[in-house]
Amino acid sequence: MNRFILISLLIGSGISLNAYADTKTGQPVSKHWEAFKNQRKSTDILLDYSYAGFMHGETGVPEVKYKRFDVTSFGAVPNDGKSDREAFIKALEAAYKHGEGIIYFPAGRFDLRPEDAPNEPIYIKSSRIVLQGAGAERGGTELFMEYPNPALDEKKMWTSPDLIRFRSFEKKRELAKVTGKAQRGDFSLEVSSAKGLKPGDWVCLELKNNDTLLIAEELAPYSVQKNWKQILKEGVMVQDYHQIVSVDGNTVTFKEPLMKEVNPKWGWVINSFPRLENVGVENIAFVGNFHDQFKHHRSWLDDGGYKPLVMMNAVNSWVRHCRFTDVSEALSVISSANVSVYDCVIDGNLGHSAIRSQGSSRVFIGKIDDQPSQWHSVGISKPAMGTVIWRVKTKANSCFEAHASQPRATLFDACEGGFMRGRAGGAVASNPNHLNDLVFWNYKALDESKADFDFWATDTPYWRFMPPVIIGFHGNNTTFVEDQTKAIESLGKPVYPESLYEAQLELRLGELPAWIRELKNK
Repeated sequence: MNRFILISLLIGSGISLNAYADTKTGQPVSKHWEAFKNQRKSTDILLDYSYAGFMHGETGVPEVKYKRFDVTSFGAVPNDGKSDREAFIKALEAAYKHGEGIIYFPAGRFDLRPEDAPNEPIYIKSSRIVLQGAGAERGGTELFMEYPNPALDEKKMWTSPDLIRFRSFEKKRELAKVTGKAQRGDFSLEVSSAKGLKPGDWVCLELKNNDTLLIAEELAPYSVQKNWKQILKEGVMVQDYHQIVSVDGNTVTFKEPLMKEVNPKWGWVINSFPRLENVGVENIAFVGNFHDQFKHHRSWLDDGGYKPLVMMNAVNSWVRHCRFTDVSEALSVISSANVSVYDCVIDGNLGHSAIRSQGSSRVFIGKIDDQPSQWHSVGISKPAMGTVIWRVKTKANSCFEAHASQPRATLFDACEGGFMRGRAGGAVASNPNHLNDLVFWNYKALDESKADFDFWATDTPYWRFMPPVIIGFHGNNTTFVEDQTKAIESLGKPVYPESLYEAQLELRLGELPAWIRELKNK
């Protein structure tokens, strides 16, 4: 029987769509996937996450052909125990002057944070700059933080500067006000004036409003609490980065679908998005020097003394084939869009956090092996939106990060690790941990089973999630408080498709791109 006819008969008879199995895998077919596939757009339960990653997932990261600037030509000497910081900076300056470049580190250890180095990042502030090494494995390239960067304010333990930061220093500006409503899944917006907006531009769709009605709408069916100072003071915050594909009169159409409804009465605006493009890091090990027994929030050294890498204000950029050893925090992707981070290992001593999408749009984080099981494993924070965390592994004694300050629309896709309350992160004042459209798809839990696992805790102020979607959760016998979820399907058994991101990407493009097939099989 034709599969479409079978689905139609099942719908007509009232039988659950996941009552039949996929013929290849034997796994139950998700009814929510079938609903999405039949509509070919976002549904009430599932958004379209397929636009995440470099070039919207449509093509892989290229092997760039920029001119190579070898740091040893600028005075760096591997393995000599001396500072290589100035040589690195000189190589960067030469690449800036050329207009692009690969900053190449051959095999060996390069010390970029000796004892007398300034307590500030090495900034990379131009597009088309790639840091490239001879391999992240032992015996390859190591960029070494011999000494930590102390916190700028010891009372604020997160204020330690990072070692290397990609960043644009241009200021954003308002370009237009939003004048028309739009729904989740729409691509177009009506604006006050499209003057100055053109195809190819990147912009930031923003909202910041503390109207009590808007806050109540955002948190329904729950209510704001008096100690949630951030949302009460600053309001509902959205910063969603988009690329314009067309302008017709005052209607602007984006490449990517909206992942939150837009109502102009709350004061939505379109701002410019100063950014770097086509920057990358590859085939490099970042090695810290954190060997203490980690204790959460004990000191700035525990929480952030060794932070080797931040990518900020970047689009269509990447970090791949890298290792992070003995670090406090491996990598943050901040205020960026369509960045891919994949095929990376975190090892060595246990530290504070792994890899996060922070206030960014459609970041793809895939095939990360978090071996120490960082206190907060791979996840999101601040108004991140459309993040895909794909086939990430950590151990049973850790948990994904959801560090509050209004992340939305996150997909944990075919991941495995612990599922522990209390490890997501986030201050009480910044609650909830995550807002709407959090999806766990075929999550394999490695820790002990829990009965009536709750996402809106009443016994602690630190665990507050808007109702998530839980599909194919397996690995243990955990059950959930159903009225604290948006949907539960196939509890205890994985579903077909194995990966929602892969399935949505293949549906949109007509075939699964080679880059993700190769990465999946690596």
